[in-house]
Amino acid sequence: MTGGGRGRRGQVVDGRFELLERLGAGGMGTVWRARDVALHREVALKEVRPPAADPGDPDAALDGSAGSRALRERVLREARALARLSHPHVVTIHHIVDEGPFPWLVMELVDGPSLEQRLRQGPLAPQEAARLGREVLSALRTAHAAGIQHRDVKPSNVLLRADGSAVLTDFGIAALQGSATVTATGEFLGSPEFIAPERIRGIDEPAGDLWSLGLTLYMCTEGRSPLRRATTLATIAAVLDDPVPPPERSGALGPVLRAVLVRDAAARPDAAELDRMLDKVASGGQAAPYLPTETSLPVRTPSAPPPQPPAHIDGGARGRRRGRTASAVCAAVVAAVLVAGGVFLLTRPDDTSAAADDGRPTARPAPTEEKEQGERQKEKEKDPEAEKSEQPAKEPTATPTTRSPTGPGSPDDTWVAQLGSVAKADGTGARDKMHAALSRKADGVRYVDSDRHASLRPGYWMFYHPGPSGGFSDGRAAADWCGERGLASSNQCVGRYVSDNAADRGYLCAPDKGRGTGRCER
Repeated sequence: MTGGGRGRRGQVVDGRFELLERLGAGGMGTVWRARDVALHREVALKEVRPPAADPGDPDAALDGSAGSRALRERVLREARALARLSHPHVVTIHHIVDEGPFPWLVMELVDGPSLEQRLRQGPLAPQEAARLGREVLSALRTAHAAGIQHRDVKPSNVLLRADGSAVLTDFGIAALQGSATVTATGEFLGSPEFIAPERIRGIDEPAGDLWSLGLTLYMCTEGRSPLRRATTLATIAAVLDDPVPPPERSGALGPVLRAVLVRDAAARPDAAELDRMLDKVASGGQAAPYLPTETSLPVRTPSAPPPQPPAHIDGGARGRRRGRTASAVCAAVVAAVLVAGGVFLLTRPDDTSAAADDGRPTARPAPTEEKEQGERQKEKEKDPEAEKSEQPAKEPTATPTTRSPTGPGSPDDTWVAQLGSVAKADGTGARDKMHAALSRKADGVRYVDSDRHASLRPGYWMFYHPGPSGGFSDGRAAADWCGERGLASSNQCVGRYVSDNAADRGYLCAPDKGRGTGRCER
């Protein structure tokens, strides 16, 4: 018997498994229905094929090259790891035939349709889709805990047993960890329309499987693949840049899809939170909107120097300054994220709002001048009521050069519109880069050291807008402000209460059709 791409009907593999019919083929090989002549049962037999092999050339996989040997070893390691998982929603691997240049995998035969085949009959109800999603997610969480990523979650790789339960199969792409997404022959590994954008850019993390699961569930309820285009290159471009159309038929599953289908992997709910959201929908309820944490807009700059508290925020040993700086009244705000060195706008593509009242970038004083202005402002704030209000004062708008600084501030006991954050561990360079990116598109963006406010998770620079003169009356007003500027999801902008009380950490208010959702009032 020879392995590695020589399968044919009637062939007996390893003297035991008779190939009956081909069930399907993909980038990593062909799956056969086979009969185990020793145990008198049917199994699925996968003949592993390297991505570069031509299915029409039976000798294409037999070159014995170092690359082929390395791939073979990766496949064996992955198969052995999968065989140890023993999870009800992961396809069971019974046996490995280590023959020929590549192994054969003897697997559980799921005698039912794939999810892709089921969807040809019509979309699923949101509650049923959520149930299947939880089952696939439980399989992914078990695999991730074992150090295995799937990398090709899609409807055709989800099989349905007779009782309707889901089985995640075809972990073949997982064996290629550390290899390129596009092979030397130009073949794209995985399905472009389901692959996570960060994986296209070379960032390979478990969150990528959650994106793919989200797109699979989107297809379940919406009945279409939102990022599929006419060609592979066009599809890849859509995955990288095109907005995911808001779900229209997903009902209670809609907030879950909107939460997980964001391009910033750190802004997605983690697997545990996603499971809680899906469980709520599967039980007939409505998942609460997912609100971002202080890591909603991370910047990765490993080479940046250790963070140093800037003088214009810390003020030496003076402690927190309350209500000391002024802010510009914006006509519109555009938030930005920095992903893999690129700046991506978080507004809609047709957003034509100006960056400032007069349509021009605001000229800001130097940091030293900011500090001096802050000191002068503090001297003026002797009135107890002024200090108690802790709200920015209205600023002049005659010309850009006469406006108050749009840089850092220090809010307290007030609602703000949070636009993102940067881990302090990423350094002041990352902080300043994010601030500059936001300030190019928004007048009045400030940032603050989260360590100074108990209601914020420590260790971050939090970017925010203080609102109009007098500040926001409550979280609903802040969320409305976000929505009016096209920042209509909780991954772009959210109302947040800033205070010295850790119990206030839960006061987050997300924009939703112009009205806030979440904990919007104290």
